[in-house]
Amino acid sequence: MKTLLPLILALTVIPSLASAQDLRLPAPQKTGGKPLMQALAERKSTRQYANRDLDQQTLANLLWAAYGFNREDKRTVPSSQNRQEIDLYVFLKSGVYLYDAKANTLIAKASGDHRKTAGTQEYVATAPLNLVYVANLDKASNRDAACIDCGFIGQNVYLFCASENLVTVLRAGLDKKALSELLKLNANQEALYNQCVGYPPVP
Repeated sequence: MKTLLPLILALTVIPSLASAQDLRLPAPQKTGGKPLMQALAERKSTRQYANRDLDQQTLANLLWAAYGFNREDKRTVPSSQNRQEIDLYVFLKSGVYLYDAKANTLIAKASGDHRKTAGTQEYVATAPLNLVYVANLDKASNRDAACIDCGFIGQNVYLFCASENLVTVLRAGLDKKALSELLKLNANQEALYNQCVGYPPVP
């Protein structure tokens, strides 16, 4: 029984590592962090990551900061004409998920480790978390506006990472055909950008 206890606890704390299934996130913590000016001073792009997964609380906080709701029908980022046309896909070792901000849930879309599909650079596969920003062009006021809206989300992720001693880089290097097939996107959905997130590499 003693040998089984650590395994049972691990599966309880991090159920998302067992298989790709819908995952209810803990409530995001909306206080704390570094002062804004300090986070701005420490904001940077990093392309190397420690071999360490994000815990669920950190993941929930990050996703809320990136694209959660801070009012009944408004998010932590602006969008052109309030179209809210971006879908945020979460690539983890366990699978690929769609972030449902209202339900604070990750909706399983694909099982298994597809992180390398999130981008064309080799380091993408080593980042514990990849965020892929998909625009629904049916909802967007236009494609340029969707790209700008992605930029707001990406900057929120940068500032959260600087505040929480994480590292990140926003990238446009994508195999859009492979992502479209994996995510089962329709003709009016387009993967625009990817953002890697993780802990800084150990010196």
